[in-house]
Amino acid sequence: MRIFLLAFISLALFSSCSNKKTVPVVGFMDAFEDNTIAQAKQGFIDALKKNGYSEDQKTVKIIYRNAQGDIPKLALSIKYFISQNVDLIATCPSLSTITALQSTKDIPVFMMVSPTPELMKLTDANGKAPANLYGVGETLSYIDTSFSLIPQLVRLDMEKTRRLRVGLLYNQSEPQSAEALNRIKQLSARLNIELVAAPVSSTADVQLVTQSLLAKGIDAFFANPDNIVFGSFETIIKACNNANVPVFTSEAGLVSRGAVAAYGADIYQWGYQAGEQAATFLKNKSTNGLQWEMVKLRKRVYNPTAAKKFNITVPENFEALK
Repeated sequence: MRIFLLAFISLALFSSCSNKKTVPVVGFMDAFEDNTIAQAKQGFIDALKKNGYSEDQKTVKIIYRNAQGDIPKLALSIKYFISQNVDLIATCPSLSTITALQSTKDIPVFMMVSPTPELMKLTDANGKAPANLYGVGETLSYIDTSFSLIPQLVRLDMEKTRRLRVGLLYNQSEPQSAEALNRIKQLSARLNIELVAAPVSSTADVQLVTQSLLAKGIDAFFANPDNIVFGSFETIIKACNNANVPVFTSEAGLVSRGAVAAYGADIYQWGYQAGEQAATFLKNKSTNGLQWEMVKLRKRVYNPTAAKKFNITVPENFEALK
């Protein structure tokens, strides 16, 4: 009887061990709902699938959370990932990345649609990024190219003797947005553009503040890399279209949503690049040889419908979005 009891206990222990996590678990954190940002998630998932990690084939489990712009919900979601002992955390965009790195020093964090660690104020006194940060980041240098399009493509009426006036929204509490504003201020001075910038702190402010900018007679609107701008872009584009003011941006994904033109990262490919790096980690079960890297693919794109509406001729090296 005793032998049978020991055998039963051994079998139970074996069964318990075999029921433990058999496929890798990925926690994917979106900070808010946005059609452009969603392309990065799809790219990330497609890259995992190409490398043999598919939820359909049950070779990976993805726990997805979207904070819907709610900061406490974002923090709780990251803590939930940690409690579930996920193998890695994928973060999109910068707000998710910052929150994840504030919450864990052990679980690898693979960022996308995020600026460099320095721009997110994540580097230490020696300029080093967190040891558990991987994925794909971006500098803001491409903004210069995008913003410089405006004086090339937007012409003032002959009777207007003033400088070209460009409106912009920014969120001072978001490092990427604040840094972009400083960069654009310097560029505006060099290009002899009058920049009319206004702060917003939430999506609820966007409609009123955008109307305020339009009332100041801006000739164009520049949608800079800002989470609030992403989340409220339909509100911005509707107001600007009604006022006959063209919108330019540094984000290729916003062009398909109505902006005239942009030079910037392909959001889907940004996520795909981060997904390929995450797949390498899952295959090797190690971060050896991995480090965060710069986005590889940037595109010059334009929206034919928007360009036609404002009678704007876009350079030939820009790709038309359908």
